[in-house]
Amino acid sequence: MGAPDRGPAGTFSEQIQSMVKDLRSHAPECVAAGAVDMATGTLLAHETAEEHPAEVLDLLAGATLDLFQGRTVLMIEDVFKERRGVRSDQHDFQEVLVNSTHVTHLFLRMLSRQDVVAVVVCRRSVNVGMLFAQSRRVVARYAAA
Repeated sequence: MGAPDRGPAGTFSEQIQSMVKDLRSHAPECVAAGAVDMATGTLLAHETAEEHPAEVLDLLAGATLDLFQGRTVLMIEDVFKERRGVRSDQHDFQEVLVNSTHVTHLFLRMLSRQDVVAVVVCRRSVNVGMLFAQSRRVVARYAAA
């Protein structure tokens, strides 16, 4: 697992495609990767080991939106901001790890682009520490671009 191969050059769309490709190749035991636009809840790019029906990919994008910006999540963030005296548009929920029966999903919000969340899906046997380390490294590289 070396450094990501591609640099974050090109248009926004090309950068997102490259980031997803790098996540797919560098995250351990990765079976799928994608990026979701939090403004619209749409999948910007994806790469999978197997073909998945479009409706499943659309549902993943919608679930990602709910995880990070669902009504209750936004209420929780607002309460914490109010209690801390923080006035910011930045979201508190930055990363979410979900273990299902067969796979582990890692969702990471790009720090410099709060409207994009990277999604990495790995086999359940993945070393979670390595998953976080490799995925954060790739996302940070593209967030800096």
